[in-house]
Amino acid sequence: MSISLGINPITWSNDDLQYVGADISLQTCLAQTAAAGFDGIELGHKFPRDAEQLRPLLDEHGLALVSGWYSGRLLTRDAASEADAMKKHASLLAAMGCEVLIFAEVTGCIHSDIDARLSQRPELAAGDWRQFGERMSEVARVAADYGLKLSYHHHMGTVVQSAADIDALMQATSDDVYLLLDTGHAFFAGADPVQLAASYADRIGHLHCKDIRELPMRRCLNRDGSFLDAVLDGAFTVPGDGCIDFPAVLAELRDYSGWAVVEAEQDPSIAPPARYARLGHDNLRALVRAEHDLV
Repeated sequence: MSISLGINPITWSNDDLQYVGADISLQTCLAQTAAAGFDGIELGHKFPRDAEQLRPLLDEHGLALVSGWYSGRLLTRDAASEADAMKKHASLLAAMGCEVLIFAEVTGCIHSDIDARLSQRPELAAGDWRQFGERMSEVARVAADYGLKLSYHHHMGTVVQSAADIDALMQATSDDVYLLLDTGHAFFAGADPVQLAASYADRIGHLHCKDIRELPMRRCLNRDGSFLDAVLDGAFTVPGDGCIDFPAVLAELRDYSGWAVVEAEQDPSIAPPARYARLGHDNLRALVRAEHDLV
């Protein structure tokens, strides 16, 4: 099966701590993305949200738009209200030829608050998953009307973080809801990304390839730090530069087709983006070629 290689602009500019990488222009980000060899890039906060403005910017560098994060609030509003709120984002992705919509529930989330401890993240009671899953399934059917696979992004500091959360979500939703497997968020949450790949291979709609440096991760967990503390401490890095077993993950995803995206938030003043983009591309390309065809 064929895979295209993409990257998230969080390598250059952090979406939650916008002063991190604030001095790096979007043009620099796009030029370095193309120079590193990537086929496409995901949305970030510096990107225009109008297809007529965005398309020529990406075309200039020979890049496709991969997808973009959408912050959902299905715990506080019904599916129809969520679908209406999502319309502008879905329309942009569809206009740009994307096939995936990245969805994450952010009600009560703490990942964007540097003062919030990981232990303060929201959790759903067992009886609440059914309604959440039904709403999610309805919204996924709306996304499909735009030609988009709604791919749910489990994430540290949110209501879907642990392996148990992921299992509950997948059991509560229809097959219209796909899983965005993020290797780094899985590992950080104590889940096994290899097992998740094996369990949900037929429902994985998108792949974020984030590696982990174990020492700063353990330091954050032991001290009950914030997610952003871990980012600034260097817990995340590009594939092949940490401790995650990417060959084993990819071996479980032999039938996966789509994008494999390097998403490795680091402080660009410490981890030069051009260097890490190239390292991430070259490492991921070598890893993917062992199991897949590259587009």
